[in-house]
Amino acid sequence: MKKHLSLLLFSMLVVFTQTSIANEAPAVVAARAISEDPNEAAMAIAELRAMGPTGLQSLMQANEQEISKHITNPTLAPTPEWVRITAALDAVSQQKDSYLSGLFWYTDLAEARKAASLAGKPILSLRLLGKLTDELSCANSRFFRTVLYSNPTIASSLRNEFILHWESVRPVPVITIDFGDGRKLQRTITGNSIHYVLDSDGNLIDALPGLYGPGAFIRGLNEVQSLFQKLRADSQHRVVILATYYRTRINKISVDWLNDTAKIGLKQPIDVAVVRDQNGEALSVMPLAVSKAMTETTVLRAMTAGADSLGRITDEAAWKKIAALHASDSRLDEHSIGLIKRQTQQLTGSAKAFDSLLQNFQESIALDTVRNEYRMHTKIYAWLFADRGRSDVKIFNERVYSELFITPSSDPWLGLLQPDVYTGLENGGVIASKRRKGERGS
Repeated sequence: MKKHLSLLLFSMLVVFTQTSIANEAPAVVAARAISEDPNEAAMAIAELRAMGPTGLQSLMQANEQEISKHITNPTLAPTPEWVRITAALDAVSQQKDSYLSGLFWYTDLAEARKAASLAGKPILSLRLLGKLTDELSCANSRFFRTVLYSNPTIASSLRNEFILHWESVRPVPVITIDFGDGRKLQRTITGNSIHYVLDSDGNLIDALPGLYGPGAFIRGLNEVQSLFQKLRADSQHRVVILATYYRTRINKISVDWLNDTAKIGLKQPIDVAVVRDQNGEALSVMPLAVSKAMTETTVLRAMTAGADSLGRITDEAAWKKIAALHASDSRLDEHSIGLIKRQTQQLTGSAKAFDSLLQNFQESIALDTVRNEYRMHTKIYAWLFADRGRSDVKIFNERVYSELFITPSSDPWLGLLQPDVYTGLENGGVIASKRRKGERGS
């Protein structure tokens, strides 16, 4: 009898506590979210998360002074209070280092679609390896947190003009190198990420593959925002609007690429024709020979012929020169630089070493940006042109990871284990197999 009475009283206490928190003002709940009592903090964090972006905003406002202090001085030693604040922010936002971005991410696409429908906004849906909340998510998603989401201009655009959603495609491979003297090095290997842009109904309209520099990324957001508004204003001609958009974008990217190759001294590819205006400016790039058979394959080949030809003449040295032409797109803002300082202060040591690290990173971003835009984005536009339904982003994502990122879901080892390559190791170095569902460990 006493046992049943105790359980009843406990249940009543839980319900009363949850109801009390639910009835409290967001500012009061935000104060509880950084409580030293883990249970109290967890309940308040869950309540703020359930409030959506409003809950995150309340938590940001409640800790505005501490956030500002750590943004101003990124290498400031973390206090126990700051650790609790960042943990609460990351849990409510579902993004690591969210104190810089203030972005709220849905992790359920159905919920994101509801929010998008109510707000009349497009959805920016990130697909990644690992989780956006984890330190060791895939490299691209880590760079997104640093280079893109921490940038005030980009964060403002994402916060005000999009509904944000992320979904993990699969766990990210992690390696630990043990040097045998107490030192260990932990890294992630392989993996790529992509930002999809969906309309309010969840239909795919555009995508930004891999890492882009801040300047190029914000241009991409502006482009797709204009497309979204055009589709909303004229839904009856949706198919024509999208088809025209994809053709136009492929041509523009090819023309930009052609102009870049000319600037660095490469000759025009011999297997394409270039239409120019009276001033000699390139207007379009097209194949010299066009197939008479109007199949989907031949149409797509014709659409990407310019990019394919340019890809054959652009070697590694040329890519670096082209990237240098767009160095301004990869320039990082003070928030991003501050986050990098915080993360690398024990590694770099001197200002000179940090400047070198930053320069190398920005050059890498510029290189990724031009490659992703010129090589990957054109293929994505061609696939979108052919995929008139565009209702299932999961199916499209399977193709992207399989054919573009070369990490198909059919390969559980992500290309890292090759049965036809001898390593001199027992079982090729495999020391543990994935447990089957329901299988218990020893």
